[in-house]
Amino acid sequence: MISVDIPGWGPIRVEHIVLDYNGTLAVDGILVPGVAQRLQRLSTDLEVHVLTADTFGKVREGMRGIPSRVSILPPGSQDQGKLEYVKALGAERVCAVGNGRNDRLMLEAAALGLAVILGEGASFATLAAADAVCLSIVDALDLLIHPLRLTATLRS
Repeated sequence: MISVDIPGWGPIRVEHIVLDYNGTLAVDGILVPGVAQRLQRLSTDLEVHVLTADTFGKVREGMRGIPSRVSILPPGSQDQGKLEYVKALGAERVCAVGNGRNDRLMLEAAALGLAVILGEGASFATLAAADAVCLSIVDALDLLIHPLRLTATLRS
């Protein structure tokens, strides 16, 4: 579990990290450099979950060797599928990370929602649903590795 108390926000206690793959962890299906090492580190404190449409068919290869649960979602209503997945884990114990319009509901429902902006951009609706926005997935994962950084961003 990762735990941090944020003045004016309250405590964040997360046990799961739920991540989109393409546009969040990967660009064109290729994992962003530095992500594998950070997910390995986080997997000692959190259960790592990857939800994806697997547009490029590379998620299983990209996540090989990283302790995680990979779920490939069927076409249609992926935003609802991601939301239901987060709710089933207990949204109050989830950090959700994504960039696409189909990620907005899970970011909004999660205890902590992080939006990332990589090469394919990010949906404005998802940015608005997030608690924080990072310009790289490495920075987003580092917020969890060094949770006091969240205090600087989220405190009132």
